[in-house]
Amino acid sequence: MTRVPVAEGIFTWPADEPQLIGSRCADCGIITFPTQDSCPRCASTDMDSHLLARRGWLWAWTTQEFPPPSPPYTGPGADAFGPFGVGYVELDGDVKVETRITEADPEALDIGMEMELVLLPFRTDDDGNEVVTFAFRPVG
Repeated sequence: MTRVPVAEGIFTWPADEPQLIGSRCADCGIITFPTQDSCPRCASTDMDSHLLARRGWLWAWTTQEFPPPSPPYTGPGADAFGPFGVGYVELDGDVKVETRITEADPEALDIGMEMELVLLPFRTDDDGNEVVTFAFRPVG
Protein backbone atom coordinates (compact mmCIF):
# COMPACT_ATOMS: atom_id res chain seq x y z
CA MET A 1 0.00 0.00 0.00
CA THR A 2 1.33 3.44 -0.92
CA ARG A 3 1.45 6.02 1.87
CA VAL A 4 0.48 9.61 1.04
CA PRO A 5 0.29 12.74 3.19
CA VAL A 6 -3.13 14.08 4.25
CA ALA A 7 -2.23 17.33 2.42
CA GLU A 8 0.80 18.69 0.61
CA GLY A 9 2.95 21.24 2.44
CA ILE A 10 1.79 20.42 6.00
CA PHE A 11 4.84 18.33 6.96
CA THR A 12 8.04 17.22 5.27
CA TRP A 13 7.35 14.12 3.20
CA PRO A 14 8.78 11.61 2.93
CA ALA A 15 11.10 11.98 5.91
CA ASP A 16 12.58 9.73 8.58
CA GLU A 17 12.14 12.57 11.06
CA PRO A 18 9.24 14.63 9.71
CA GLN A 19 8.77 18.28 10.61
CA LEU A 20 5.73 20.51 10.34
CA ILE A 21 6.10 23.31 7.81
CA GLY A 22 5.13 26.76 9.01
CA SER A 23 5.87 30.33 7.98
CA ARG A 24 8.01 33.09 9.46
CA CYS A 25 7.36 36.75 8.73
CA ALA A 26 10.53 38.39 7.44
CA ASP A 27 9.40 41.76 8.84
CA CYS A 28 8.22 41.03 12.40
CA GLY A 29 9.40 37.43 12.95
CA ILE A 30 6.07 35.85 13.92
CA ILE A 31 5.81 32.12 13.19
CA THR A 32 2.55 30.60 11.96
CA PHE A 33 1.23 27.11 11.31
CA PRO A 34 0.07 26.15 8.83
CA THR A 35 1.87 28.31 6.30
CA GLN A 36 0.33 31.67 5.46
CA ASP A 37 0.81 34.09 2.58
CA SER A 38 0.55 37.16 4.81
CA CYS A 39 1.41 37.94 8.40
CA PRO A 40 -1.47 37.99 10.90
CA ARG A 41 0.48 40.47 13.09
CA CYS A 42 1.82 43.11 10.68
CA ALA A 43 0.09 42.18 7.36
CA SER A 44 3.43 41.80 5.54
CA THR A 45 3.44 39.47 2.57
CA ASP A 46 7.15 38.71 3.03
CA MET A 47 6.66 35.23 4.51
CA ASP A 48 9.33 32.52 4.40
CA SER A 49 8.92 28.76 4.86
CA HIS A 50 9.97 27.68 8.37
CA LEU A 51 10.45 24.11 9.66
CA LEU A 52 9.04 23.73 13.17
CA ALA A 53 10.65 21.86 16.05
CA ARG A 54 9.77 18.15 16.34
CA ARG A 55 9.32 18.38 20.12
CA GLY A 56 7.30 20.66 22.34
CA TRP A 57 5.12 20.78 25.45
CA LEU A 58 1.46 19.95 25.90
CA TRP A 59 -0.32 23.27 26.44
CA ALA A 60 -3.98 22.16 26.60
CA TRP A 61 -5.92 19.05 25.63
CA THR A 62 -9.22 17.17 25.64
CA THR A 63 -10.55 14.00 24.03
CA GLN A 64 -12.68 13.52 20.93
CA GLU A 65 -15.16 10.82 21.93
CA PHE A 66 -17.32 10.69 18.75
CA PRO A 67 -16.74 11.11 15.00
CA PRO A 68 -16.61 14.81 14.06
CA PRO A 69 -19.11 16.07 11.44
CA SER A 70 -18.38 15.01 7.89
CA PRO A 71 -17.52 17.05 5.94
CA PRO A 72 -14.94 18.36 6.75
CA TYR A 73 -13.87 15.24 8.72
CA THR A 74 -12.81 12.41 6.38
CA GLY A 75 -11.57 9.84 8.90
CA PRO A 76 -13.19 6.62 10.10
CA GLY A 77 -16.97 6.65 10.50
CA ALA A 78 -18.93 5.64 13.59
CA ASP A 79 -18.39 1.90 12.97
CA ALA A 80 -14.55 2.18 13.01
CA PHE A 81 -14.07 5.33 15.10
CA GLY A 82 -11.96 5.28 18.25
CA PRO A 83 -11.55 8.17 20.73
CA PHE A 84 -8.40 10.26 20.41
CA GLY A 85 -6.79 13.21 22.12
CA VAL A 86 -6.78 16.69 20.63
CA GLY A 87 -5.05 19.78 21.91
CA TYR A 88 -2.32 22.34 21.54
CA VAL A 89 1.40 21.67 21.63
CA GLU A 90 3.75 24.62 22.09
CA LEU A 91 6.88 24.39 19.95
CA ASP A 92 9.98 26.30 21.11
CA GLY A 93 7.83 29.12 22.47
CA ASP A 94 7.29 30.13 18.82
CA VAL A 95 3.87 28.76 18.00
CA LYS A 96 1.08 26.61 19.44
CA VAL A 97 -0.04 23.88 17.05
CA GLU A 98 -3.57 22.51 17.17
CA THR A 99 -3.08 18.79 16.81
CA ARG A 100 -4.26 15.27 17.25
CA ILE A 101 -2.66 13.56 20.26
CA THR A 102 -1.94 9.84 20.14
CA GLU A 103 -3.07 9.32 23.73
CA ALA A 104 -6.73 9.58 24.82
CA ASP A 105 -6.34 8.35 28.42
CA PRO A 106 -6.69 11.36 30.78
CA GLU A 107 -4.42 9.60 33.30
CA ALA A 108 -1.57 9.55 30.78
CA LEU A 109 -1.58 13.26 29.87
CA ASP A 110 -0.39 16.26 31.87
CA ILE A 111 -0.16 19.91 30.91
CA GLY A 112 3.51 20.74 30.31
CA MET A 113 4.60 17.20 29.44
CA GLU A 114 7.06 16.82 26.59
CA MET A 115 5.55 15.74 23.26
CA GLU A 116 7.04 14.70 19.92
CA LEU A 117 5.77 14.74 16.35
CA VAL A 118 4.78 11.45 14.72
CA LEU A 119 2.97 10.46 11.55
CA LEU A 120 0.14 7.96 11.77
CA PRO A 121 -2.44 6.35 9.51
CA PHE A 122 -5.64 8.37 9.17
CA ARG A 123 -7.71 6.59 6.50
CA THR A 124 -7.55 4.81 3.16
CA ASP A 125 -8.38 6.95 0.13
CA ASP A 126 -10.44 5.95 -2.93
CA ASP A 127 -7.26 4.80 -4.72
CA GLY A 128 -6.30 2.42 -1.90
CA ASN A 129 -3.53 4.65 -0.54
CA GLU A 130 -2.89 4.88 3.19
CA VAL A 131 -3.36 8.56 4.06
CA VAL A 132 -1.13 9.66 6.93
CA THR A 133 -1.51 12.68 9.16
CA PHE A 134 0.54 14.25 11.92
CA ALA A 135 0.01 13.95 15.64
CA PHE A 136 1.99 14.39 18.82
CA ARG A 137 2.74 11.67 21.36
CA PRO A 138 4.12 11.84 24.88
CA VAL A 139 7.90 11.48 25.09
CA GLY A 140 9.16 8.67 27.27
